[in-house]
Amino acid sequence: MDNNSIYVREKGKLRCVSGIVLSQHKSVSSCRRTNPFVVKKEHFIFTYNTEGSLRYSTKSLFELTLRFVADNIHHVDSLVGFPEQIGDKLFAAAEENRVFSNPDISCKALQLFSDAYGHMVLESLCLRNRFPLLHEKMDEIKTFHGLKCLDLFGCRLGDDHEMFQHLTSTSLANLTHLAIGGNNLSDVGLQRLTAPIRIMKKGLGGLQLLDISHNPISEKALRYLRCLPKLEQLDVSGTLLKPGADLKIRIRNLLGFVFSEKPLDVFDHSKCKTEGWAEQVVHQWETNSLKMPKLKKVDPSRTSSQRFFGRQKFVREVLNTSPLIHDSQDDVTKDCLHFFKPAAYNQKNSDQSPAEKKVIGSCHGVRKRKRELETLDKSHLGPSSSSFSAEDIVLLNSY
Repeated sequence: MDNNSIYVREKGKLRCVSGIVLSQHKSVSSCRRTNPFVVKKEHFIFTYNTEGSLRYSTKSLFELTLRFVADNIHHVDSLVGFPEQIGDKLFAAAEENRVFSNPDISCKALQLFSDAYGHMVLESLCLRNRFPLLHEKMDEIKTFHGLKCLDLFGCRLGDDHEMFQHLTSTSLANLTHLAIGGNNLSDVGLQRLTAPIRIMKKGLGGLQLLDISHNPISEKALRYLRCLPKLEQLDVSGTLLKPGADLKIRIRNLLGFVFSEKPLDVFDHSKCKTEGWAEQVVHQWETNSLKMPKLKKVDPSRTSSQRFFGRQKFVREVLNTSPLIHDSQDDVTKDCLHFFKPAAYNQKNSDQSPAEKKVIGSCHGVRKRKRELETLDKSHLGPSSSSFSAEDIVLLNSY
C-alpha cells in the first residue's frame, strides 16, 4: 500500500481518497520546520457508520487554530480582550497538551491566563498540610492573581516566609478568606504580615475571614488585627490565648468581636476546595509530587527553597507530617475560640440618620482640629512624636 495515500472502506469496497497528502516519517519538530503546511492525521476525525464503513471528516478551522495556539502558548504576548469562552477552551487545550507540567513554560502560561481572566483561572486554592507542594510550585502559585480563598494551614511558613510578601501584594487584592493556622507563626510573624497595611495602607484590605489557630500567638498580637477594616470572623483556637471572660471582653473592646458559643461553619476546612480552570492542574502537581520526580534546578536567590530541597529531608518531612486530629466532636467544640463581628456592629453606621452622621462628623472635625493644634504645639517644642511603635519603626526600616 502507498504510504502517501488514505484508503477508505465504503459498502464493502476499498477505495483511495485522492487529494490528501500525509507527512513523511519524520520527527514532529523536523516536519514543522521543513514544511509547516503538511496535512496531518490529527486534522481529521475518523468514525465508523452502522454498516462498518470508515468515514472521515475534517476538523473545524477553530479547532485547528485552538490546537496550534495551545501548542505555542509560550509565544503569546497577551490574552486580554479575548472572550471568556475562548479562554476556557484554550486553557483546556493547553492542559490537554500538558503545557502546565512543563517547568520551562508553565509559569509564563499561567501568568498569561491569570492576567486576562483573573479569578476564573483559580478562585480558591487549598494547600492544607501540603507544604512540599507549596515550596516546589511557589513560582506557579504566585501567578494566581484572582484568588479569593487561600488555605495554607500546616504549610510551615514560620515568621519570615517569602509567601508573606505575596500575600500583602496587589496581586491578591481580592483575597477575602485566609487560613494560616498551624504554621508556627508567632507575634513577630503576625506583625510582619500586617505591616504593609498598618504602615503603608496596602495589602489584605479586603480580608473578611482569618484563621490563625494553632500558632504560638499571644494577646499582644491581637492589636495588629485592628488594621483589617473588613475582618468579620476570626479563629484563634489552639493559641496562647486563655479562654475566659477576660479574653472575651478584651477582644470585644479591641476588635468589636463577640465569642461564638458554637463552632462557625466557615472554619470547617473539610469544605475547602480548589476551584477554577486550573483545578486539575493543581491536582496533577500533587500527584506528580507524590511520585517524587527528579529535582529541578533552583534559583540561588531562593534560600528557603534550597533549605527545603533534598531527597532525604523531603521524605523525612513528609512522613513526619501529621494533621491535627481531635478525638471527638466534644474536643473540637471545647477547644474552639471563634469570634465574629455581629451584624448590629456592622450596620451601626448605616443605620444612623443623616442628622446623626452630621453631628458625629462635626465632632470628629473638632477633635481633628484639636489634634492638629496639639501636634503643632509639640512641633515647636521639639521633634514630632511618631504614631508608630518602636517595633514598627524597626520593621519599616527593613523594607
